[in-house]
Amino acid sequence: MNDLGGREVPNWVVYVGNYGYLYMMKCGVLVFNFSGAYEAGEFLPWLRKQPAGMEVLDLCGLEGTCCYCSEDAAAEIEGKLPERLPPLRWLDSGDYHYLSCLLARREKEPFHLVLLDNHPDNQDPAFDGVLSCGGWVKTLRERQSMLQEVLTIGPEGCPQVLEDAWIEERRGERVYLSLDKDVMDRAWARTDWSQGNHTLEEVKGWLGRLLDGRLEVAAVDICGELAPAKGATPEDLNVNLKTNRELQEFILKRICR
Repeated sequence: MNDLGGREVPNWVVYVGNYGYLYMMKCGVLVFNFSGAYEAGEFLPWLRKQPAGMEVLDLCGLEGTCCYCSEDAAAEIEGKLPERLPPLRWLDSGDYHYLSCLLARREKEPFHLVLLDNHPDNQDPAFDGVLSCGGWVKTLRERQSMLQEVLTIGPEGCPQVLEDAWIEERRGERVYLSLDKDVMDRAWARTDWSQGNHTLEEVKGWLGRLLDGRLEVAAVDICGELAPAKGATPEDLNVNLKTNRELQEFILKRICR
């Protein structure tokens, strides 16, 4: 946090003369820490050295959050969110992919959701009304009137490529991008869910076209970590670190221009 004029604000906010607070929407990073995977894998220490402003929400030990998010836990998480959300969000493992629902519900203008994932995440919850990592897309459809449509790439029965025509037909419209690294083969990501067979280059190709300026990008979030508590080995952590660093640099290069 920065102390500007006696007021604490996130470190991606700067003060610009008489113009007051200028929100650095293009370059901020928000990190959710539930499992300790980012610290164990040296990604968080690396992030702290980068020029992009960063804030970490430490949620380790918060009950009612693994795969399912209780109402109490959701309220606590939402209470910790900054008023203005940065554009790049690291969500921890796929067990917490439901965070995309909580974050996308903050959108005030119409948007499309583009989900890059090995799973569609649109199943009915096992417990009525409880937000889950496997059903957050369905919940978002029900609770966010600004959501226009969902494009899912990766799962069996869904498209495996991003058609350029989809982007052209929506040129100038807003999109929220959500990437679960389990869409990739284990050569590029180690997760605690079944994985697809796409490569990092394929994923970067999709992201590159979505971030090339034809669409207005509301935000990008990424999940798919593997923590030591879930069996991550040093090799697993190193694979994820390399991919995370490459994704961070690739995405910010495009949204910070």
